[in-house]
Amino acid sequence: MEAEVLLSALDTEQLFDRIADALTENGYVVLPAALPAVMSDTLFTRIASFEDEVFRPAGVGRAGEFQLNPFVRNDEIRWLAPTDEVEASYLAWMEKLRTGLNRRLFMGLFDYEAHFARYAPGAFYKKHVDAFKGRTNRVLSTVCYLNPNWSLADGGHLLMYEEGIEPIAKISPLMGTLVVFLSDRFPHEVTTASRLRYSIAGWFRVNATLGPHIDPPQ
Repeated sequence: MEAEVLLSALDTEQLFDRIADALTENGYVVLPAALPAVMSDTLFTRIASFEDEVFRPAGVGRAGEFQLNPFVRNDEIRWLAPTDEVEASYLAWMEKLRTGLNRRLFMGLFDYEAHFARYAPGAFYKKHVDAFKGRTNRVLSTVCYLNPNWSLADGGHLLMYEEGIEPIAKISPLMGTLVVFLSDRFPHEVTTASRLRYSIAGWFRVNATLGPHIDPPQ
């Protein structure tokens, strides 16, 4: 048992090395089957078990600038809660990633927030950025996909851009895939899904205030 724990810890450290190296070189990384399979499976079971009323329509903007705009996005979300065992396990894994990246890259990541996202057939999210330079405390974005047996025909791809009109990456939302990227560098979009599509979107943040509180709130 101890050997298994040590091996798992070693694998995790190697994974964090790979993420840090890719962020330094490219600003983003795509990692198939990054999370432990058991965690991915339980997260999928968790989100698939929710009743419709658990979700709320996703909007654009934060705090006082928040608004619903179905022409930009029409997915549904539910914020993760540390009081649930399954959701807490994912948040704990991301906490390890936060401290791991701070050790390697000195990014000053202060905390992490995340929500489940559900895309019904026909749902999409138009091209956008997660952060504008100098105007937010979100610095690193993550997306974890929870879709077994996803095919190209199912759509719902993540398209990432940097310069120009052609995407630099087209990512299928395959079960267990983790994407990590600099929040203010890569405009991105979710193409129209033709079947129910699940993911967890999250952001590592720095503390933009002088006091003990995070600004802005989720």
